[in-house]
Amino acid sequence: MMSEVQGPVHVAAEVVATKRIGGYRHLTLTAPGVPERFRAGNFVAVTVDGHVARRALWVHRVRASSAFGPTLDVVVEVRGTGTAWLAAQPVGARIALTGPLGRAFALPKEAVSCLLVGEGYAAAPLFPLAERLRERGCAVSMVVSAPDEARLLSALEARRSARSVTVLTADGSVGQRGTPADHLDDLVRRSEADVVYAAGPPSVLRAAAGAAERAGAWSQVAVEVPTPCGTGLCHGCPLSVVGEDGVDRVVRACAEGPVVRGDRVRWDAL
Repeated sequence: MMSEVQGPVHVAAEVVATKRIGGYRHLTLTAPGVPERFRAGNFVAVTVDGHVARRALWVHRVRASSAFGPTLDVVVEVRGTGTAWLAAQPVGARIALTGPLGRAFALPKEAVSCLLVGEGYAAAPLFPLAERLRERGCAVSMVVSAPDEARLLSALEARRSARSVTVLTADGSVGQRGTPADHLDDLVRRSEADVVYAAGPPSVLRAAAGAAERAGAWSQVAVEVPTPCGTGLCHGCPLSVVGEDGVDRVVRACAEGPVVRGDRVRWDAL
């Protein structure tokens, strides 16, 4: 375990490895100070050449030591010119990076049963989370889903991270056919989950939070919304939630999130 150091840092990250896996580009970066501060659910924000808004990236894996020192892995899905630029960065390229950012997943104080639900590249933060939960003696089950096989993230790695893994694809190309919403009530029941963690598009997060609530379990979701600065300064990533006092309010997804309680999100607003 790396010691936890507080506060994000702004550094020149270097690409030390890059590979295409299915529909995604995986980048391994050195970013001095970031791996040491990272907690599962944090993200990093990178500056993209020619763009004002930065790109927020989930951290898929952190290594305390390697031939390059501490490193972190991020997963990029090309959706526009910014992510295309990132995916094209070669080994040796340097990228301005700030992190780790955001509110991380809260870990149970006791060894409980946990169900982790992820879809596509956004499932990335669940992998370091699974490691932390296992270290605490929790029973970890995972659901890894995607529209198709090419966009399924690290199904084999999931089998090393959890006691049981359910693979779902909407087109049935691998694993079971369907979406998390189709199977979650049954999976929460079968795993006897005390806590449900989810990362993915809003439909998956909402389904996970709903299934947890119906089963009397607690849920945390990693919400992904555009974060122009990533640090909370620009207030450009509004997230509608309901407070413990029952009053609706808008918080910053990059600062008060990205991880929030599933039963607190105003899903219709998202």
